[in-house]
Amino acid sequence: MVQLHNVLAPGLTRRELLAAIGAAVALQTPLRAASGKPLRGVFPIMSTPYTAAKAVDYEDLAKEVDFLDHCGAHGMVWPQLASEYAYLTKDERLRGMEVLAKAAKGKKPTLVLGVQGPNTAAALEYLRHAETLGPDAVIAIPPTEASSLEDFRKYYRALAGATQRPLFIQTTGGAKGIAPSIEFLVDLAREFPNCGYVKEEFSPVIERMKALAGNRPLIKGIFSGAHGKGLTYEMRLGFDGTMPGASLTDVYAQIWDLHQARQPQKARDLFSRLLLLINLSDQIPGTFPYLMRKRGVFKTTVSRQRNVELTPEATQEIDFNFEALKPYLRA
Repeated sequence: MVQLHNVLAPGLTRRELLAAIGAAVALQTPLRAASGKPLRGVFPIMSTPYTAAKAVDYEDLAKEVDFLDHCGAHGMVWPQLASEYAYLTKDERLRGMEVLAKAAKGKKPTLVLGVQGPNTAAALEYLRHAETLGPDAVIAIPPTEASSLEDFRKYYRALAGATQRPLFIQTTGGAKGIAPSIEFLVDLAREFPNCGYVKEEFSPVIERMKALAGNRPLIKGIFSGAHGKGLTYEMRLGFDGTMPGASLTDVYAQIWDLHQARQPQKARDLFSRLLLLINLSDQIPGTFPYLMRKRGVFKTTVSRQRNVELTPEATQEIDFNFEALKPYLRA
């Protein structure tokens, strides 16, 4: 085991290595949706584009699908927290789903539609509409109106029972003070096999992801968020994917693909360049909307969540760090 550890996964503990080997064995047959599309890899959370008047720009939303496809995304997800879903009306969300379902036809990435609502009734309404559009999978943030973990359970049981499609559970973004335990997630997956997919963002993230992996094959898919900051480590541990922002999808996708091609050094080198911009986004709010416009995907950098005016110094710093990624851009 020591020799195997040194050759295949230097730096991992024996426990981590065993977890990664177990995940690899479990995934000898790639996870797939009913459509046949994969449920592994880089699944960007799509941004919501707006006009200068802050109306949803559905033309640019459809254009974003083409962008992600050209970037080599394995999947795409909308609307979630990074999509500013809480700032969208019900009609905007329903129409956005329709736009994406039409734009995604014939495209390679797996389409995952967000069906969360503040309560079960609202989420079921979004789910029923999504079902008419035939996405590959759906995802739901926990309900914000819940007062207990049992409320979370009723919410997800209702959603899982109303669809045969894979249902991703996001562990954060719901009512404050309620933590979806690992036991809770495993129990749902045991009762509803289509509910064994998790986007894990609850701290401590890596430890929770390891615990989820210890419950395969009930738990079928384990994804991260948080801009994919832990991507290289998560890949070495055998997890299934990440859901970062959309503006640098081609870079994330290449890091994933390099790892799958057993080129970890190249994956690490490219990831180090990506981290410059991920870290910069914490210092300069508006970095990613600026990149969506800079890359010709969106017409504006308008947001409903915050008003950001980038200084010349800020844009120069973004451009400086972006320059290191230009050789790797696909779109």
